[in-house]
Amino acid sequence: MRTHLTTLLLTVAGLFVGNASAQTGPAASAGTVKVVQGQARVVNATGERPLSPGDHVAMADRVITGADSATSLVLRDGTTLVVGPKSQLELKDFAFNSTTHEGTVRVSLLQGALRMITGLIAKLHPANVNVETDTVTTGVRGTDFIVEIEDVR
Repeated sequence: MRTHLTTLLLTVAGLFVGNASAQTGPAASAGTVKVVQGQARVVNATGERPLSPGDHVAMADRVITGADSATSLVLRDGTTLVVGPKSQLELKDFAFNSTTHEGTVRVSLLQGALRMITGLIAKLHPANVNVETDTVTTGVRGTDFIVEIEDVR
């Protein structure tokens, strides 16, 4: 199972890594959906909707993927988030100034797996990038890593 998950995450990430430049879009947009494999949706204060390539994601959005599904998001600073099968990821905080390259990325992995390839914020201000789970908050010091939460029930 772990090999299948790693293969799926690497495949989805490989589909768009070459196009990870900063994105433009609505002011509230934190980033853009690049790839959806299988079923993925976003839940936020305005409701729930399926995700499609080109959709924007914003702070406080929760991305949810189904079984054998994955999606990739590219944030405005170039950070890539690949959300694995049966996962839930919440974008807790995102701010990015494209002039000064200052900002913050804070995501919470509630369930499943996440691959993160860091962008400009982590390169210039690594202390401003954090990944949280129920039991751990990780400060990012590398550039590419995978976080997985196993179901312990």
